[in-house]
Amino acid sequence: MKIVSTVLAAVLAVEFLAFGAAKTLALASMRERAARLGYSIAAYRGIGALEIAGASGLLIGPARPPIGIAAGIGLALLMAGAVAAHVRNGDGVAEYAPAAGTGLVTLGYLAALAGVSP
Repeated sequence: MKIVSTVLAAVLAVEFLAFGAAKTLALASMRERAARLGYSIAAYRGIGALEIAGASGLLIGPARPPIGIAAGIGLALLMAGAVAAHVRNGDGVAEYAPAAGTGLVTLGYLAALAGVSP
């Protein structure tokens, strides 16, 4: 399971680093998303910082499983919050499916890290 958790950690880390950086830099597309979902730019930057911190934890996870587990739980909760924000906003499945899918992959990472077959 170490190979699976390492691969999932790398894939998820790239995704969370990219989106976290875009949010913290307040790129135009992220400012539009924040406004559409009812978040301030500062709040969206905070979410981006959490994504970057979580991605860092994922990369440490294969060597230090407790850190990887904490990061994975935090990121899974962030994705649950993203789904909830989209549902609250009246968005359809197409808008919240990426967050839901990423959340599920994060849960798969947690299962692999814990040595449980998904």
